[in-house]
Amino acid sequence: MIKLSYCTFGLTNLNFLDAIDAVDRVGYPGIELSFHRDQFSPFEITDDYLATIKKHLAALSVNPACVATASHFFTPSRPHEPSLMSPDLAGRKRRIDLIRRGIDVARKLGVSLVTFGSGFIRDEHVTNPSVNPRELLVDSIHQCLKGVRNDEDITLVIEPEPGMFIETVEQAISLIREVNSPKFKLHLDICHMYCSEMDYITALGKAAPHTRYLHVSDAQQGYNLKIVKMREDLKLDLDFARYLIYFPEFADYLLVDRNTPTYFYDDRPGKDQQRLIETALEAWNISRPLTYVDYNGLFAGATPLDDEIFTYLISVPGLSYDVLERARPILIYLRTTRDADGRLLADKMMANTLTGIVHFHEIPGEGTLDFAASFKALTDNGFSGYASVELYHHVQSWEKALNDSYKHLSQFV
Repeated sequence: MIKLSYCTFGLTNLNFLDAIDAVDRVGYPGIELSFHRDQFSPFEITDDYLATIKKHLAALSVNPACVATASHFFTPSRPHEPSLMSPDLAGRKRRIDLIRRGIDVARKLGVSLVTFGSGFIRDEHVTNPSVNPRELLVDSIHQCLKGVRNDEDITLVIEPEPGMFIETVEQAISLIREVNSPKFKLHLDICHMYCSEMDYITALGKAAPHTRYLHVSDAQQGYNLKIVKMREDLKLDLDFARYLIYFPEFADYLLVDRNTPTYFYDDRPGKDQQRLIETALEAWNISRPLTYVDYNGLFAGATPLDDEIFTYLISVPGLSYDVLERARPILIYLRTTRDADGRLLADKMMANTLTGIVHFHEIPGEGTLDFAASFKALTDNGFSGYASVELYHHVQSWEKALNDSYKHLSQFV
């Protein structure tokens, strides 16, 4: 049986108790209590406040489904960092401490699930090949599990996410088996599955026996773009995605797109650099003429696309934040510039996923995800629990998101 829930991460412009009331009024059976630096910070909440929350919940119909230890908690411009697999032990300990605070909050509120993510491969992993991120992750999870007593009903659940080290069902199940604890299971986000699994319905069924918790939102096809660093042996699959290739010696970028190959430069490339670009494009079977764009002329200010582009950039692994942030004006250019026929160069939202589906949480019913088939695959294979709607992209329109999600999803549970 699946019971609907709503995540407070989508209600962060409300007082925390008011957010709980709003979810209860709509009729959701559950609510996810998500850490947030302003609304519900584990470094500021007291035992007295937790007692107030517990008493408040006891007077309502809604039940606390899970404590989410917000991957975005620490530095707003660099969400998900530090992670459980940060090369720096001090960084890992900050994340471990946050998750163990989540365990403490869950214990005091009578909540049985605490969720977190693996984190991303970052530039510091790439430049330190002696560091084994999986070993760091497994060790960190064991450190978190030390905060759970054997005699209490608290389970830690990990959420695979597009671009993260643990991204797919296969990776997640392998990790769960390696950690080998009855207190460590799987948290599936159906939107993430849609982004990361070519057959997400079958993957949901496979994962169901390991799964204790769900996130729910909608999604749709996007402009799949991979940002990678140039190297001699670079292989591209242009049937799968377009590529924005970073040249570290110049900090320039080459868009490899069959229709609109484009080189973004600070200084006009010399003959040797032009020859390198042309040779690469020829090897990748790009026949259209190359366009040169002066990077210094690109718009770099605020736009209505900021949320989309920020969400895209933080999902790109293996590159430094400076490389990713420098790409931002290029993404704005692609999303706002039209070709000779009047078509936008990137006519859909930016995606960095294994399927081309955009990792941008839409209100259920406004995308193309099949909720009926998803829920059936889960319940047919043994899942029973809460499915929390997570719509942090819709904080400003929270009332519409809260109500429309309940109306749409209620027909499937």
